[in-house]
Amino acid sequence: MNENRRVAVVTGASRGAGKGIAEALGAAGAIVYVTGRTVEEGQAALPGTVAATAEAVTAAGGMGIAVACDHADDRQVEALFARIAGEQGRVDILVNNATCLPDGLVDAGPFWEKPLALTDIWNVGMRSHYVASWYAAPLLLKSDAGLVVNTSSFGGRIYMHGPAYGAGKAAVDKMAHDMAVDFKPHNVAVVSLWMGLLLTERTKRVFEAEPEKYADLAATSEHPEFTGRVIDALSRDPARMERSGRVHIVAELAQDYGVVDIDGEPRPSHRAFFGPPTEFGDAVIE
Repeated sequence: MNENRRVAVVTGASRGAGKGIAEALGAAGAIVYVTGRTVEEGQAALPGTVAATAEAVTAAGGMGIAVACDHADDRQVEALFARIAGEQGRVDILVNNATCLPDGLVDAGPFWEKPLALTDIWNVGMRSHYVASWYAAPLLLKSDAGLVVNTSSFGGRIYMHGPAYGAGKAAVDKMAHDMAVDFKPHNVAVVSLWMGLLLTERTKRVFEAEPEKYADLAATSEHPEFTGRVIDALSRDPARMERSGRVHIVAELAQDYGVVDIDGEPRPSHRAFFGPPTEFGDAVIE
């Protein structure tokens, strides 16, 4: 077991947001368990594997540990945290990022003209966040400063890609609020983070296909590592419990903590266009 390095788990980290978050936590010196289903190149339409992400974490200065895990299978998630319990004895940071992006998600049109499979995002992306947190809870309680992060988006507040996507994001936002109530006596903070448009492998393909069309949008996009840098800063904040149970915009937390993107530049908040984060009531009924 390692007493000095923070122990982090980033789910859904073969590529995209999870990969960038894991690398940023690695750059901050953490032991990072990265999960995903892709173990060999070519298994997915986009590049990236869990092993490649783990190697990038180690190269950045941390200790990357790849774990093949399908978050639709509770037994695999149970095995993941049983392994971490045996190897590390605790979890300091859990980033619930694994999600399902079904075909047809971004197609135009009403929900009834899109595949019913869009509801899969309620399994991997909503339910899987709950399951991972459930299995991680005993290990988070052993941390001196535990943190759970649900990656989310403005889709939890506005119409974005239709009701299946919106319901999934709104659910993980509320889940963070409610879990924070249960975790509060144990000094474990729980937040939901609204990320901006990320420069992931998927987004880059779109931008590269029509660079002139997306030039302005690309200029305000966030690198996935940006969210990871913010999570690192939040986890180190002695007053992090004051932010627990709330939804936060990544770009605004970055401003508070003096965090910039990997290009050395700040990123704008989209609050003016999309509105403020969702706020929940303070009443607790047990």
